[in-house]
Amino acid sequence: MRKLFSLFTAVLTCASLFSQSTVTIDIDASVLPKSISPYIFGKNNNLSDNSSKPLTAAQWQVLRDLGIRMFRENGGNNSTKYNWRRKISSHPDWYNNVYAHNWDYATKSLQENIPSAQIMWAFQLGGKAALTTAKNFNDWSYNSSQWWSGIGQNLAGGGTLNPDGSHDALVEGDPELYLEDWSADSTTGVLNHWFGEDGIGLDKNKVQYWNMDNEPEIWDGTHDDIWPVQPDAEEFMQRYFDVAKKARELYPDIKLLGPVPANEWQWYNYKGGKVLYNGKQYVWLEYFILRVAEEEEASGIRLLDLLDIHFYPGETNDADIVQLHRVFFDPNYVYPGANGVKRSGTSAWDNSLNKEYILKRCNDWLVKYHGEDHGVKLAVSEIGINGDNPNVTASWYASTLGEFAKQGVEIFTPWTWKKGMFEVLHLFSRYSHSDYIPAISSEENFVSAYPTLNSSKDSLTVFMVNRHLTETRKLDFNLSGFKVEDGNYTLYTLSELPTNETFVSHTLNAIKTSSVNVSDFVLNVDMPALSVSALVLKRSANVPNHVNPETKANSSDIRVWPNPASDFLHCASPEFSANKSVMLLDILGNKVFSGIFSGDEFSIDLRDYPSGLYILKVVEGETLTSRLIVKK
Repeated sequence: MRKLFSLFTAVLTCASLFSQSTVTIDIDASVLPKSISPYIFGKNNNLSDNSSKPLTAAQWQVLRDLGIRMFRENGGNNSTKYNWRRKISSHPDWYNNVYAHNWDYATKSLQENIPSAQIMWAFQLGGKAALTTAKNFNDWSYNSSQWWSGIGQNLAGGGTLNPDGSHDALVEGDPELYLEDWSADSTTGVLNHWFGEDGIGLDKNKVQYWNMDNEPEIWDGTHDDIWPVQPDAEEFMQRYFDVAKKARELYPDIKLLGPVPANEWQWYNYKGGKVLYNGKQYVWLEYFILRVAEEEEASGIRLLDLLDIHFYPGETNDADIVQLHRVFFDPNYVYPGANGVKRSGTSAWDNSLNKEYILKRCNDWLVKYHGEDHGVKLAVSEIGINGDNPNVTASWYASTLGEFAKQGVEIFTPWTWKKGMFEVLHLFSRYSHSDYIPAISSEENFVSAYPTLNSSKDSLTVFMVNRHLTETRKLDFNLSGFKVEDGNYTLYTLSELPTNETFVSHTLNAIKTSSVNVSDFVLNVDMPALSVSALVLKRSANVPNHVNPETKANSSDIRVWPNPASDFLHCASPEFSANKSVMLLDILGNKVFSGIFSGDEFSIDLRDYPSGLYILKVVEGETLTSRLIVKK
């Protein structure tokens, strides 16, 4: 029995040691920083659009405390048949009944209460808008307006209820009785109504971003009263072009977001498959990007400012949920929910295709069809995940915010809002600085750091996420280009969140504070499992503010040639002796190459790397950094 107890104790000791293993975080503040869009701190459906039910002063204060910078208020699918003249919309998920919505009021109230924020609405491309509330199905009389399986029946306009609860009514309602024709001139007319000489005087600089409708690939399901048969891809594109051109004419500085697809399947499929165009098959998002490029070249009018997608993953396993941030840019992540991506190959269906990196794909297509300097940003205007563990949710949301800051995503507005997300939004929006600098974790799949730097480069906030479900990690930091002043710094941590909502205000929330000591530039942090932290550091006044990577490239420490390079890069230094660790980072801080070299000279094969700016790091005792341009 004593032997068993000793063995059990040894196992527990080993497990404890493993659960507290060390992760090395390399942060390089000498790299040129990348601006972080404030509009990744966004949310859907925050405001009242009913002047008789305004938000209270306390509710407005909560929104201020949260730090929401982008308010997406168009209601998703409810925006497709919105009539700004009559201030009503037909709701596809509730019998197609028509209800009042006042976008004028919601916009004005936001500009009065949080004037620094942006608000996003949508143009209608379906061709119809709500006309009257007089032809609604009387759901109150039927079942006191309770949800049941038959709410999707098309009953507005005199339809006959099917009591078995199926999607199909016994007799479909007549859309002509509650809808009216809605042209491109009609939908874009809201711009003059809001911002024109005779308009209501709204600040157009705070209403720059406009969705080009919503989830058009599934109109034959969501809006089958006007589209019982899904329009062809090219027919949709012509509707898109018509509205985009008129919007640009009325408001040259407008930001147009498209095509706003519904989910992973619709990233690649339109009408159930690829799109045939000029004898070639294209997945939907590639086709959309191609056609916009062609029309922009033909018309000379900019028709797309942000490539916008939606995502509703089906994963329910906690271990999968905390990795969902990797779906967007990570070319090595095997996504367990991969489906539509299997259409992205040369065959009709390739079951081996299971790596999404959808926003990276979109960037590649944008470069292919629009050129290197296309200027089109990226957006995720709806997302919703499963699961009810607020610590899992917080870890996923923080990881996604960090990844989007790193990759330069312009807009992020989750649709489904779960416990833990308010806390993370408040933490990030409150303590994030304006610029992102690269960080590399030795255990990136589970532990990440997302450093942000202020404009004067004397304050550094490092956001950290431990996605391990049960294991604690100790983080050891190596900082280049930013020497931290000795002293104690406050660590803000979210962990062990309860199932109830904990965020009340900036001063009443679940953030735990502790002290981190920095001495002789040594810095380490303990992170519990499923935790999110922020550490705000101060640059030492005795160390130069910022190291220009070009000055290191020209120093006697390291010689790099040729620069720009196209095939092979050669590096040498008389101080090179023992084995050295060599890393090549892209401008976003992604490690694209690593290796170990010996001697005073080495070479790197660059033939498979695309054109762009890279950072070469050579570690032999100290870290030497050089900026490199790859030019094909």
